[in-house]
Amino acid sequence: MHSNECIGCTVTECKYHAKTVQQCTLPHIQVVKHGGECCSKEHTDCGSFERG
Repeated sequence: MHSNECIGCTVTECKYHAKTVQQCTLPHIQVVKHGGECCSKEHTDCGSFERG
């Protein structure tokens, strides 16, 4: 798979990490939140993550 230059990623454990560069191979990702209202980036995650 080709890397997506628009999505930077340092999570090497993810199935979709490009491995050779710090990028994602997906065409888009889904960002999700934890619970109710988000107040900081710690309340969000990449919902497209899959353990590789």
